[in-house]
Amino acid sequence: MNLLFVIVGSALVLGIAYWLYGGLLARLFRLDPEAETPALALRDDVDYAPIPTHFLIGQHFSAIAAAGPIVGPIVAAVAFGWGPALIWILLGAIFIGGVHDFSSLVASIRHQACSITEVVRLNMTRRAHLLFLGFIWITLVYIIVAFTDVTAQSFVGSVTLEDGSVVSGSGIATSSLLYLALPVFMGLLMRYAKLSIGWATLIFLPLVGVAIWAGQKIPFSVESVFGVDQAAAVKIWAAALLAYCWLAGVLPMWMLLQPRGHLGGCFLYAAIIGGAAGLLISGKTVQYPAFNAWTAPNGDTLFPFLFITIACGACSGFHAIVSAGTSSKQLCSEPSARVIGYGTMLLEALIAVVSLACVMMLTLDNPMAKKAPNFIYANGIAEFLGVFGVGKAFGIAFGLLAFATFVYDTLDICTRLGRYIIQELTGWKGRFGRWTGTAIMAATPLLFVMRTATDGKGNPIPVWKAFWSLFGASNQLLAALTLLAITVWLVHRYHARWIWLVMGVPTVFMYVMSVWALIMILGAKLARAGWWSDPVVWVALILILLALLMLVEAMAVLCRMKRGSPVN
Repeated sequence: MNLLFVIVGSALVLGIAYWLYGGLLARLFRLDPEAETPALALRDDVDYAPIPTHFLIGQHFSAIAAAGPIVGPIVAAVAFGWGPALIWILLGAIFIGGVHDFSSLVASIRHQACSITEVVRLNMTRRAHLLFLGFIWITLVYIIVAFTDVTAQSFVGSVTLEDGSVVSGSGIATSSLLYLALPVFMGLLMRYAKLSIGWATLIFLPLVGVAIWAGQKIPFSVESVFGVDQAAAVKIWAAALLAYCWLAGVLPMWMLLQPRGHLGGCFLYAAIIGGAAGLLISGKTVQYPAFNAWTAPNGDTLFPFLFITIACGACSGFHAIVSAGTSSKQLCSEPSARVIGYGTMLLEALIAVVSLACVMMLTLDNPMAKKAPNFIYANGIAEFLGVFGVGKAFGIAFGLLAFATFVYDTLDICTRLGRYIIQELTGWKGRFGRWTGTAIMAATPLLFVMRTATDGKGNPIPVWKAFWSLFGASNQLLAALTLLAITVWLVHRYHARWIWLVMGVPTVFMYVMSVWALIMILGAKLARAGWWSDPVVWVALILILLALLMLVEAMAVLCRMKRGSPVN
């Protein structure tokens, strides 16, 4: 079967879902074009900064997408086959992930653009609010841990291609440093020189291509500079990335977050269009099995691990934090929530399908199938772009920088949102609160990324591999708890039967799968010697306990609503 049929068919399914189910959601949530959004009512141009919808699409899309819809689908497809992964991506994005993102965005703007935790406080109880804050903060830390390490891994070593050309990780590092400088200049010119978004895009987007080319010409090798091996170099890059997060987490949105989000969004569009166009011309066919096995080599079973391995691309709790943390503070009109919340989730699903195609084109015994997900993705993008005469080395560099670009957005957003939670808990305000809260949020993941992770046999493995299942399970459980909180709010506000079908069913599904996965992860860890020194064990226990307590709080609130008693 031609890969093009998979991509085009998926795009059609997602497009139809946007108009039909997305339109239904807009009517059910009663989006009002005349309502003044918090971005306009509370504008301060630091956190509350209204921007045009087309600008916000790119910023929101690049923030939620990150590496999730690349890593998860590739890992799941290699383990279980592409068939189950494709089904979960499409059905999950349409009926669960899109609903989750859209409803969290609307809930936030209906509560003065406050966080989901504040929605919980206002509609449930103070205890539920504190439990949810703790759960989100832990999840944010593990998202930063996983994505910091997977990005740092791509900045070291090298890959030698079939034609003898070499793509160096240090070259990708240089391209990343150049890329990070571009949005700052773009933001300064747009603010002080009044450069329009159109001209800014025309000027700075081609410069991203220059950065990709220049990176391989002037590689920055931490190994050579500090005289260390690759393992130590990864740790140095991880520390540098977290230091960057500290700085980026306190800068005004207009200086880095918004312009980089726009460039990152354009980069994502280029990856989708380039990959689809390459598929159209190349005629690549499906080689990898649609179904591999019920149990992966590492012991993970399809149920429930498929549904936590593929988070971004189908459903991701992190998206609610972005929607209610930054995007709701920039939304200009309520109807735009449909394209920002629901539409971008479906677009992310398409990114996940393109990532799947990078595995589907490989044979089962292809050595590339055993490489890290970022290299599998970069190889696929290079193959697709190759039909346009783009060299394999440049194509892989493009794919790896695109991968790193997606991660930067997630790291920045997670650090900023973690700072919001710290400020909310401590009451720290002003410059001290911003800098200190961000420093705490950036420093905590350092404790984990600096550890030497091992597998069940004691062999060293990348940190992201050790924490990916825990990240996926906690991320999906966060989605379940977010859906639970919004369900309570909707019941309190509308008392409509549709709430139980549209929100209730996804809540139950995500809750069951994520808790099931956490219990299996915990069981596997407890069966090994020295389990008490493994942080994954204790974090899994804490997450399960917090989730159960949150469920108890929600059920108690719903029962009081039914009796007509006060919630608090």
